[in-house]
Amino acid sequence: MHNLASTYKNQGRWKEAEELGLQVMETRKKVLGAEHPSTLMTMHNLASTYKNQGRWKEAEELGCR
Repeated sequence: MHNLASTYKNQGRWKEAEELGLQVMETRKKVLGAEHPSTLMTMHNLASTYKNQGRWKEAEELGCR
């Protein structure tokens, strides 16, 4: 799912990328924990999706500047 979300992001399919990214992030937080490198990478990718849409506040909340 993470790779598919990245593919959507690369295609500019922001809504689909965001929906999958959120699912992956929440699942990884539950299974791996909030500080796990895979969880953090998912958070970064989701923040990047927000940033590419000009959604600066949401991107910053996830740690992307």
